[in-house]
Amino acid sequence: MLSIAQVSRNIRSLRRYRQIVRVLFKYGFDHALELMGLSQFVARGRKLFRRPEAELAALSPARRMRLALEELGPTFVKLGQILSTRPDVIPRSFVLEFAKLQDQVPSFPFEAVEDQIRAELRREPEECFAFIDTEPLAAASIAQVHRARLITGEEVVIKVRRPGVVELVESDIDAIMGLAVLAERHLPGSDIYDPVGLVKEFARTIRREMDFSREAHTIEKFAGNFAGDPTLYFPTVHWGFTARGVLTMEYIDGIKVSDMATLDAAGLDRTLIARRGANAFLAMVLSHGFFHGDPHPGNVLILPNNVICLLDYGMVGRLDAQLKGYLTDLLMAIVGRDVDEVISLLLYSGEITDALDTRALKRDLTGLIDDYYEVPLREIEVGRVLMEFLEVITTYRIKFQADLMLLAKALVAVEGMGRELDPEFDMVEYLRPFMKEAVRERVSPRQVMKELSSHVLSYATLARNLPRDLKEFLNRINRNKFKIDLEHRGLDRFIRELDKSINRLSSSLIIAALIVGSSIVMQTDKGPKLLGFPVFAFLGYTIAGFIGLYWVIAIIRSGRL
Repeated sequence: MLSIAQVSRNIRSLRRYRQIVRVLFKYGFDHALELMGLSQFVARGRKLFRRPEAELAALSPARRMRLALEELGPTFVKLGQILSTRPDVIPRSFVLEFAKLQDQVPSFPFEAVEDQIRAELRREPEECFAFIDTEPLAAASIAQVHRARLITGEEVVIKVRRPGVVELVESDIDAIMGLAVLAERHLPGSDIYDPVGLVKEFARTIRREMDFSREAHTIEKFAGNFAGDPTLYFPTVHWGFTARGVLTMEYIDGIKVSDMATLDAAGLDRTLIARRGANAFLAMVLSHGFFHGDPHPGNVLILPNNVICLLDYGMVGRLDAQLKGYLTDLLMAIVGRDVDEVISLLLYSGEITDALDTRALKRDLTGLIDDYYEVPLREIEVGRVLMEFLEVITTYRIKFQADLMLLAKALVAVEGMGRELDPEFDMVEYLRPFMKEAVRERVSPRQVMKELSSHVLSYATLARNLPRDLKEFLNRINRNKFKIDLEHRGLDRFIRELDKSINRLSSSLIIAALIVGSSIVMQTDKGPKLLGFPVFAFLGYTIAGFIGLYWVIAIIRSGRL
């Protein structure tokens, strides 16, 4: 039996579905609903919802979809921002347009801030803070930030979660998941992009972003990774005043990295800042496998002595040891302009389809690398080359982890800041030592022994379990309990069409039976009468007429006469 909370959530989801349909109609995406098997709702919606205005209809599909996401609210804005890092899932025009999505939302009242602090910290705000600025420093879809002072005197900032945002996001996730299921079921080739898997990944990401205690742990993990490095500074988290919906951390008074005039006036060394930033980001990626996913200029402050401080740790990327090694080899092959090695790495990755045209892929990759062949290495933008490389291979339906796409976008941002700070900025120069160190580490005796020990242990486990597994296999056969599950793919559409045909045939038989039966009753001239006709015959003809008219209209609307 469903609980009251579940019933309430289902009702909110249904309301949200209606809002989504209305917005899609408004921006001219009703055909997308048809493709997802919602033809009956589309026909009804075209009567209930207005078509896009002439000025909207003249816009590109990508821009109309961006406007639709902005109107649908914070969850869909976040979804669009994440999709802007996935050129393997959406076309380039949509990637560029979704990159413009911003959290442009009004701030919520200060009274709600105090209520959230009470609910999360279970104390009155006055017991925690000597002062809280009523005007927020920033307001976004998930939270807003206020400057404050602890009762112990430390200057801090408080990140407070927006009231009701968790319930709104959960309702939106249900709606988006429903659309993803329909897309996976109805859209041909959608299995390549795994819509349901994408929504699950998005749900995991946004839920983590709404949990500020996780962000606090992330800050401390970065600080631990760079412990003893005087070139980087990380804000101190005040755990006594931090919870899932409230994050209290040290207030950082620095200069934005994009404010060149102020940096020069303060006597800071822009070339040194660029070098330190590049080394720090490459260390995050290639040494730690844990990197800041949104290093845009607004999240980077410069402190005295050219020290760099990163802000906003809600979006981070992770690379395991295997992916780090793969990325190192790939970057070395791209920078070394070795197309054959790139193709070999792609084939080794295993994330390819059976229909991969390796000759065409090699031709396109050769063309990409040839564009940079005579370009001096110091002028090559590694992030942009990696992004273009990913765009080429995604046209061949080669899958890559989402973190690799996030890395490419972050790398573009880091290089952009580096070149703004220092016109002679050369990411390849900073990349070489890390790649050499990665290769040296891979062939070191310690790493070789570690991998060898791992393989030996795996084979030993296999040898130990093999007799037991073989015995279980034979026992299942002897007990006639051995099963083979077969999955039919590509038959869903055929089965749905067959169901429709059977339903129409059944309705036709019912109509025929009603007409024949009513005609027999009419001939017997027995029973109660209405206007001189037998009532039962009249009802039979009427019901048959309504059913027949309904099916005729449905068939005409489907366009399959």
